Amino acid sequence: MKLSARNQLPGTVEAVSPGATTAHVTIKLNGGGTVVASITNEAVADLALKPGDSVFAVIKASDVMVGKG
Repeated sequence: MKLSARNQLPGTVEAVSPGATTAHVTIKLNGGGTVVASITNEAVADLALKPGDSVFAVIKASDVMVGKG
């Protein structure tokens, strides 16, 4: 997957907590930190996100997106 965003942080999904419309995806970064992304439940389903998946936290401005490739 190629993106123009330069702030791509590799990590592993630790947890997916769905809500009414959005889910919180907790990502343990390879560098040792943790980031939580708030994305739609539809995006979680489209990416088939689950704990243990290798993902990238993609940060642009104040938003965090998740890419799986």
